[in-house]
Amino acid sequence: MPTPHYGQPRYRVIADELRRRIESGAIPSGSLLPTESALTAEFRASRGTIRQAIAVLRDERLVETEHGRGTYANPYRLVDGPGEGPEVETRERQVAADPELAALFAVEVGAALVEQQNITLMNGAVGAVVRIYRLPQGTQ
Repeated sequence: MPTPHYGQPRYRVIADELRRRIESGAIPSGSLLPTESALTAEFRASRGTIRQAIAVLRDERLVETEHGRGTYANPYRLVDGPGEGPEVETRERQVAADPELAALFAVEVGAALVEQQNITLMNGAVGAVVRIYRLPQGTQ
C-alpha cells in the first residue's frame, strides 16, 4: 500500500481495500480474487497478513474460499442493499419414483412421491435450486 494507516493493523487496511474493490465492482461478484502470492507482492505484506485480511472478508461473507480453487467474491452477496434478502419460490408436484428414489424410500419403481422444488433468487438471478422428495401424506 502506498500510504500506511497508522494505528490500524495492516491486515485491516488490506481488507478495507479489497472490500472497496468488491463493493465497487472492480472485483466482480463470483470472480476469483488475485492469488495470495499476487496480493503479497501488491501490498508488500506477508502471506499471513494477506490470509488475515481474507479471513476478515470471509467473516463478513464478502468472499468464499474453496480449497484448491481459490477465493471468490461472494456470488450471493446482495447488491441491492440491506434489508433485502433472497427470494424463495416453492413448487410441489407428484412424481413417479425412479429406481434410485425407489431404493432410497423402499418403495416400488413408479410409486408416487412428492417433489418439492425450492428456487432461491438472488438479485433476480437463480442462486440455487433444491429438490426435496417425500412420501405423500398418509403413506408414511
